[in-house]
Amino acid sequence: MASILVIDDEKSIRNTLKDVLEYEKYTVDVAEDGFRGLELFRERPYDVVLLDIKMPKMDGIEVLEKIMEEPEDTQVIMISGHGNIDTAVEAIKKGAFDFIEKPPDMNRLLITIRNALDKSSLITEARVLKKKISKQYEIVGESPAIKKVKELIDRVAPTEARVLITGANGTGKELVAHQLHEKSKRAACPFVEVNCAAIPSELIESELFGHEKGSFTSAYKQRKGKFEQAQGGTIFLDEVGDMSLSAQAKVLRALQENKITRVGSDKDIPVDVRIVAATNKDLMEEIQKNNFREDLYHRLSVIIIHVPSLNERLEDIPLLAKHFSDLICSEYGMPVKIFAEDAIEELKKINWTGNVREFRNVIERLIILCGNTITGEDVKAYAHPIFK
Repeated sequence: MASILVIDDEKSIRNTLKDVLEYEKYTVDVAEDGFRGLELFRERPYDVVLLDIKMPKMDGIEVLEKIMEEPEDTQVIMISGHGNIDTAVEAIKKGAFDFIEKPPDMNRLLITIRNALDKSSLITEARVLKKKISKQYEIVGESPAIKKVKELIDRVAPTEARVLITGANGTGKELVAHQLHEKSKRAACPFVEVNCAAIPSELIESELFGHEKGSFTSAYKQRKGKFEQAQGGTIFLDEVGDMSLSAQAKVLRALQENKITRVGSDKDIPVDVRIVAATNKDLMEEIQKNNFREDLYHRLSVIIIHVPSLNERLEDIPLLAKHFSDLICSEYGMPVKIFAEDAIEELKKINWTGNVREFRNVIERLIILCGNTITGEDVKAYAHPIFK
């Protein structure tokens, strides 16, 4: 049941609100002034605070400022008989959820409280989801090779430098891109991923820059491209080595001028995005073959982060096994499974051509097919897609 704190110097108002809210099945505490209200607030978390503005000792705006300094997701509803538009605007600017005049209309107050509780729930759900997503994109490992990658991310992420991430398929290049975004000043803005290898060459320009209605046969309506969708944030060009030369030319222009043009339009659209690119190809070799523009390569590769293969960091296998075991067992709603020492040794003997992606698949297979403790014999039996 939601808990509410009422802070008001008028005893009749406090008691009336307490009676009404307890009838509505809320848990209610009351305080006669701001100091007592802050004491109660710091003793236990509240979902909603109903806060009078005009009070002795400490007024409501001061109390609101103190509450906003706390890490809780409490929503504050200001109540005052001396309110005006300026006061209401000031309260909202300082973080109040809403402003209600005295004597409060009880129906409106109850609706406002329900809306405030809904907002708190959404904030909590968003935080849990963000934490879950962050764990999904966590870079696991303590080997020297992966430590170097983490150190580079920490140094480069807060800057606006463009980054080219290199490495074989399955090494986790997308994890590096996500970490660069999450640790940047653009973290609150969109992270937009484009798999350049998965989009036909004739559609890549439309995908990246958008198109106008009627610009080609299936363009039934205007469409924003990925660059516009990523406005203020980060666009991740995965497998950039597979991008067509014509699209490369437009990306180069976007980098040089911070402008893009939709397919079928001659209007420039300003964009503010950070570009992070990744490839499993040797772009210098692609340049020699005239498959990739050298000027674009130099624009993209201000910083190069190379992600090592799993075979180059076998010492990370115990940590990776535990990480994926925790993650997969949580997804399946089953108790976490343990890897015996001989299982870890057997995993280290495998040639991981598919890198961490292949490793995760093997761990998932072992979790599904084996008991609570996974042994070396289990790894020998089930590590390969075709079981022995």
